[in-house]
Amino acid sequence: VGVAVFSVASKSSDSDNDTQIIGLLFMCMYICFDCFTSQWQDKLYMKYGRANVDAYQMMLGVNSSAILMTTSGLILGGDIPKVIEFFKANPSVLQYNIITAITSATGQLFIYTTIKEFGPIVFTVIMTTRQMISICISAIVFQHPISIKALCGAVIVFGVLFYQIRRKYLARKNSN
Repeated sequence: VGVAVFSVASKSSDSDNDTQIIGLLFMCMYICFDCFTSQWQDKLYMKYGRANVDAYQMMLGVNSSAILMTTSGLILGGDIPKVIEFFKANPSVLQYNIITAITSATGQLFIYTTIKEFGPIVFTVIMTTRQMISICISAIVFQHPISIKALCGAVIVFGVLFYQIRRKYLARKNSN
């Protein structure tokens, strides 16, 4: 919730309301799918055993689904000719797509390993922290103004994270 408040409150664009509604819808879908994915992966590890499911199997499933959804969207939207035209007009784009694919695959290996070894909650904390730090550094480096609402969103996120860390620390301390 805090990241969503920060992201929405940070925008100062006067663009179309339709675009804003679609963007908000996509952000809500992203949050829902992001929450679902790590929990689902943890359930697979529990059901089939951590030793029987590896990161490559997870990547195959997730990436096959992503390819299917992306291709379906391009076909239904009639955008495949536009994509082909763009690639013909900008042949150097292919090398950037390959670099992005390699770095994404490497990142996925780290993600699946983190979920497998530490669970989805630790992964969620890591990713939320990474996103917020990235946004804050970007705001500082590129001198983007941060509104009071966005600042409140950041305070909510970091407050919850620090509370969770402190609670786990105290629980470990009391169990010893």
